[in-house]
Amino acid sequence: MSTNVTQVFADLDGGVFIEKLAHILSDVAGAVTDHEKKGEVSINLKLSKIQNSDQVQIEHTLKFKKPTMRGSIIQDDATSTPMYVGTKGALSFYPEKQPPLFDKDSNGNVAKLQTNG
Repeated sequence: MSTNVTQVFADLDGGVFIEKLAHILSDVAGAVTDHEKKGEVSINLKLSKIQNSDQVQIEHTLKFKKPTMRGSIIQDDATSTPMYVGTKGALSFYPEKQPPLFDKDSNGNVAKLQTNG
């Protein structure tokens, strides 16, 4: 199993990363056509292990250079997101195996909750 890149990008920063990327791409593309100069958008990902876990912290930075009439605007935006590392290094926002939340009876049905009353 390999990493679902589309899903990982959608999960970064709680979904905000992909929205920022879409906005930046549109903004830079518009400026490129308006000013007939080159623009640039860069994505930088740095991964580090989260101690005592099967997780990594992904530092993600969006950097762009948007042309203007007399020069350019350069800006970057950096945030980070923890991700689980599964089989063969596959990244996911959720663990590969979730422990059961409820006990099951011998028939496989969710056991009844005990109530005081």
